[in-house]
Amino acid sequence: MTYSLIGRCARTGQFGCAVATSSLAVGSRVPYAAAGIGAVLTQHRTDPRLGPRGIELLRQGCSAEETLAALVASTPHHGWRQLAVMDRHGRTAQFDGAKVKPARGAVHAPDCIAMGNILANERVPAAMADAFVRSAAEPLAERLVRAMEAGEAAGGEGKPVISSALLVVEREVFPLVDLRVDDAPEAISALRALWDRYRPMVELFVTRAVDPDAAPGPS
Repeated sequence: MTYSLIGRCARTGQFGCAVATSSLAVGSRVPYAAAGIGAVLTQHRTDPRLGPRGIELLRQGCSAEETLAALVASTPHHGWRQLAVMDRHGRTAQFDGAKVKPARGAVHAPDCIAMGNILANERVPAAMADAFVRSAAEPLAERLVRAMEAGEAAGGEGKPVISSALLVVEREVFPLVDLRVDDAPEAISALRALWDRYRPMVELFVTRAVDPDAAPGPS
């Protein structure tokens, strides 16, 4: 009952994740990303320990495939896990445990991997990946939100989605974008509204952190 994707912007080097589900606070459990390193998604009967573990493996230089294999080997409960990894070169890897419930699936596309479980239909990941690829001229965060909207339009999951999240990293140790809808009806629409409000402020918040003397606005 979760659908998500990892994306990369080849122009900027940004990595990002977006996710939605019918359970609470999905942004606190599923998406993980590190600037210049890559990203990990861990879902279905989610084990949030696998996200930081995967990021550390990527940081050590493991490929997406090597990282995924190590994550699967590290947990005796891998049958319940659905995982995706993208490494610093944009290579992707994905795993469905034997107990992950249908409809489920994953689609690898340029600079993107989309996946889901307990979906309304198997077309959802392909719709997400297609929307991501077709919006290549847009900022990464916008592409990720469009992908989530496309997944919802393709059927999403069987239950109403109540939480969603958008995470993008670029150069700093803190995220460029980290937006979460923890409990709301029409959570993807709520995420869209948050991103539309936040988008004009992205560079300002970075400037306030790294060069506060140059930042406009109140001191």
